[in-house]
Parts: sequence; structure tokens; C-alpha cells
Amino acid sequence: MDKGPWTTERDSRSPSAVHGLVLASASPRRQEFLRLLGIPFRVHPAHVDETPLPGESPEQLVARLSRQKAAAVAHKAQGLILAADTVVVLNGRVLGKPRTEEDAWAMLRALRGRWHQVYTGVTLWDARPEGPFCGDSAVELTRVKMRDYTDEEIARYIRRGNPFDKAGGYAIQDGDFRPVERVEGCMANVMGLPVRRVLELLEGCGMARPAEPTRACVHIFGWCCMAEREDVQDDD
Repeated sequence: MDKGPWTTERDSRSPSAVHGLVLASASPRRQEFLRLLGIPFRVHPAHVDETPLPGESPEQLVARLSRQKAAAVAHKAQGLILAADTVVVLNGRVLGKPRTEEDAWAMLRALRGRWHQVYTGVTLWDARPEGPFCGDSAVELTRVKMRDYTDEEIARYIRRGNPFDKAGGYAIQDGDFRPVERVEGCMANVMGLPVRRVLELLEGCGMARPAEPTRACVHIFGWCCMAEREDVQDDD
């Protein structure tokens, strides 16, 4: 179990805090964000069928899957269950994780030089034995413009084995490939965990805000959209 300076306002009133946060994901990127934020957690991956339902929008898809993942883990683990699901959408078509090199080639060529959307659904599910106190879901949308990378760059990226656990087949933070030209919205969302949304959900369950809520994004990207929002609010 990862440990950090995360606290809860319920510590003095209820033993529920001892069960901690359970991350329903094996994603190393989501785990990295929580570690950098100093949030203690343990990992209990969820396994659900991620096939979209007929007529389901991307927003509906990620919201449903995040809830299903949280529910699946809630049957096996006690604590606050944090689950997430991310998809890349190009011209209305949902791109999941490539299964083969051919899938990765097709996705990265289709995305090249174009705008697309990244949706992440996050759910916080209260599975502590004292009973349901809180919990909610949220969906974050980020618009992303890919640069006009070459086929040789795609080939080198695929040879490194990086595309296969990522929606759309790319990592925004990859320092060698550098696939992204422009981002409108939350960059952390593109990595699978919209930090601001997650902190809002945890605060809704009585968790105190980390001392450095922008630390994770600044460490990975060099800046943080939350810091910009706070600056705007201060100016107002």
C-alpha cells in the first residue's frame, strides 16, 4: 500500500479511514499521479467488458465503465474505490487500446495531424463497512491536436512497445515520440486521471486537499491547468 500525507476529516469520528483509497486500475500512470499527490492507496484492478453499447455516446461509455469497475472492486475490497476509464474519440469513432502492431499503426496514422477528443470517466464508490457515506461520478473532456509525425517515428515508437496499454495508442508525456502539438483542457485527463475531478470527488467524501495539489501535473508536464484556474479565481 502506498503511503502519503493524505488526511481525512472523518478520522476523529469514524474508523472508516483505515480502509483507505483503493485504485481500481493497474495503470502505472494513474498510480504515478496518486503517488505524486501524496495520496495513500492500494491497487485492486477491475476487469469488465469494455465493449460500447449500441448508441452509447463516449461520455456515457466512460461514465458507465468507471461505475462498473468501481462496483466490481467494491465486492472484493473495502475502502473508497476510485475507478476510471479513458477513451480517445476521432470523428465520433471510439479508439480503445490497440491490441496489435497493426492496430497501433492504424490509430496513430488516423490521429496524425488531426484534432480528437479524450474522455475520462471517474467514479468514487464508498465501500467501507460502516455503510455508504458518499460517492459520485464525473466525466472530463480534453481536446488534443496531434503533430504531423512521420511513419518512421511511428515505427520507432511501436518498436519500443509503448502503444499497447493506452487509449489511442499514444502517451502524451512520451519525451521521445512527443506526439501532441496542442492541448485544450486537462493534460492529466489525457493520461487517464483528471486530477481536478478526482480531488473534487475525494473532497466530497471529506478528504482534505493535498498540500500541493498541482504537484503531479507540474512534475510531469511542467505546468498545471489547476494552477491557472486558481490564478484566474484570485484575480476575480
